Amino acid sequence: MSQVNLNLGEKNIILLGTAHVSKESCDEVSSVIHELKPDCVAIELDEQRYASLNDTEAWKNLDIIKVLRQKKGFLLLANLILSSFQKRMGNNLGVKPGDEMRAGIAAAKELGIPAEMVDRPIQTTLKRAWAKTSGSGKMKLLTLLLGSAFDKEEVSGEQIENLKNNNEMDGMMNELAGYMPTVKEVLIDERDFYLAAHIWKAVQKDERKSCVAVLGAGHLPGVQKHLEKMAQNAEDCDTENISKIPPKKIGAKIIGWAIPVVIVGLIAAGFVFGGMKKGTDLLGAWVIWNAVLAGIGALIAGGHPLTILMAAVGAPFTSLCPLVGVGMFAGIVQAFMCKPKVGDLESVQDDAGSVKGFYKNRLLRVLLVFFFSSIGSSVGTFVGGSAIVVRIGEFFKNLFVK
Repeated sequence: MSQVNLNLGEKNIILLGTAHVSKESCDEVSSVIHELKPDCVAIELDEQRYASLNDTEAWKNLDIIKVLRQKKGFLLLANLILSSFQKRMGNNLGVKPGDEMRAGIAAAKELGIPAEMVDRPIQTTLKRAWAKTSGSGKMKLLTLLLGSAFDKEEVSGEQIENLKNNNEMDGMMNELAGYMPTVKEVLIDERDFYLAAHIWKAVQKDERKSCVAVLGAGHLPGVQKHLEKMAQNAEDCDTENISKIPPKKIGAKIIGWAIPVVIVGLIAAGFVFGGMKKGTDLLGAWVIWNAVLAGIGALIAGGHPLTILMAAVGAPFTSLCPLVGVGMFAGIVQAFMCKPKVGDLESVQDDAGSVKGFYKNRLLRVLLVFFFSSIGSSVGTFVGGSAIVVRIGEFFKNLFVK
């Protein structure tokens, strides 16, 4: 386990760098805390993840329809894929994801030491990553997530332990920065600062002098740098700016509404200048492309026949409104028609690790319907819109030539 001892004035902070599915890390975390008996223990968790560690029944209370209505479908899908990936790695080593954090919390309780949750809420992190990523970046992110979900490569204990090695970790961070710089900024750089700020605040409470912080090894260099600056008053520890979801830029909002307005305008122009035949032709191109591709998406997801119909009928309309997506409606219909059972909720993390599991589990199939019908509708919007532009362009060209 990587360990950094920081003597910052009157404060002593020990950073313990762990691998998240490492049996050795669990043992060492407990051992260090018992040996040093610090005034507090800082844990790389937020309050929600801390609660979920202690609530093994949490999935049984999940309301998938509420999740879709609150537009959290992609967040839930990402959460499930990431947790499934970690769980699959841990199963090979006899360790559950988060066990090293549990070990730190357990050791603190045994010694009567306060345990502080110092990480940013996972939903805030994922929403910021999504909001700050470009369209092509979003596709890269989805591809990366799906690839990790269905990757069957075995990971050895030695490979896991190597993740605590600075050279290994630096290489991984550099690779992520090159492939997806915005995601690396949100997932690593911002959280380095957030973690450091909350560790620093934790050690300031109640005249505390020492703190042991249990963190993923990849955060150690960044957290150390920020803590040293905070101790010198060279860096503010206010995290308000990185605790908010960045609003859509005005340009993105304008484009979001401009595209539907242009599509409707072009179809209307077809009716006005080309009569019923040309107008119907343009309208048909929009409806057919949206309906067919969204319906195919729901079909690929194994949706109920009524779900497929909902996707096909709804897509031409929802594609003209940036506020809603057909995936939400298709997912809700799927949840009503094939209601997830208790067994689906209990096995959701295990099933999320395979293609077969996604189709077998009713909850995961709702998310598949949501995902694929959304993708189908997006492609349909692009193809249908392009077809309309080409056809109306040819129409006016021929009109003026004549």
